Amino acid sequence: MSLRNNLFTLICTAALLCAPIQPAAQAAEAPKPQAELARDTLSAVLLDAATGTVLFEKNSHEKLPPASVTKVMTMLLIMEAVDSGKAAWTDKIRTSEYAASMGGSQIFLQPGEEMTLDEMFKGIAVASANDAAVAVAEHLAGSEDEFVRLMNERARELGCADTHFSNVNGLPVANHYTSAADIALMSRELLKHETVTKYTSIFQDHLRKDSEKPFWLVNTNKLVRFYNGMDGLKTGFTAEAKYCLSATAKRGGFRVIAVVMGAPTSPSRNAQISQMMDYAFANYKSEVLYQKGQEVERVKIDKGEVQALPLTAADTVGILMKKGEKKEGYQKEIVIGDVQAPVRKGQVVGQIVIRKDDQEIAKTNLVAAQDVSPASMWQLFKRTVESWMTFGE
Repeated sequence: MSLRNNLFTLICTAALLCAPIQPAAQAAEAPKPQAELARDTLSAVLLDAATGTVLFEKNSHEKLPPASVTKVMTMLLIMEAVDSGKAAWTDKIRTSEYAASMGGSQIFLQPGEEMTLDEMFKGIAVASANDAAVAVAEHLAGSEDEFVRLMNERARELGCADTHFSNVNGLPVANHYTSAADIALMSRELLKHETVTKYTSIFQDHLRKDSEKPFWLVNTNKLVRFYNGMDGLKTGFTAEAKYCLSATAKRGGFRVIAVVMGAPTSPSRNAQISQMMDYAFANYKSEVLYQKGQEVERVKIDKGEVQALPLTAADTVGILMKKGEKKEGYQKEIVIGDVQAPVRKGQVVGQIVIRKDDQEIAKTNLVAAQDVSPASMWQLFKRTVESWMTFGE
């Protein structure tokens, strides 16, 4: 193992030994009132992942440099590429000279070195690897510039009005900014890909396990080990951005997202995230009614090649309640329009509407789970004959 890797391992070991003291103490504190949250940050936001309801915010739309929290969007595009079939976790990714030249947090990829997408993603999610982020971006989009264009396009689609990316990893560069509110939106979208927490919850692991140069990964987010229920998401630090973190924790069915930007130190960042989480879990409870992609209904289609079309939730939808609040005041309504062939997969055909005391509080679209072409004349004739025979019985 090289002197550089030995030195890195020693530094990581020292950080690992020292890290538990403060977070463990913070976790034992009583929840702070809302007025005392995020005092030592430039910007912060706390929200319920199921509904997107904001539970607390401070300067949440201020445009600030995000450092490596940028990789929330990078990871989102990777997850979407895998889920769409454009990429696979087993894909081999070759490291370019440019990707290998990245500074800051890295897994020390060498020019020409190959890793699977699974390994590269682990390096990004756990060690915040700038070199791996660029290598994957080049693999998926052909160049970092094109991947950045896709990041900005996706941000606009999500409604991120305070965001402009100039690179894929958050290293200091001009015209690269976002806000706590936008990071929370991106993080919520990323968490809809449940596989992501398999990576972001790792505290330590290895890359190149069977090689002569194994590399020890230690999660830059120490709270995944020391805060109850935390399983992600992404840290960031530069001298300009200071200490940033988009964090998520889940207890029971209640998942919370907390974002801080511009904290003065790593311990302060972790403490303020923990306090925001404690506030949420002490005061609220949440229930997911339908996950994104979950089948909700099956609807009959006249003159379609299939006669029953499954409808799925376009987004996760749920209800958020204060502790002690009764669920009886909430009503769920499923509204489905007239569905006729042809139907395209993803076509909006209805809505799920959640109301409290007749006031709409949440909704999501119902979409077709598959394409449905019009039935052939033979299919229609066969159905007619079958209906006659059934009627005769």
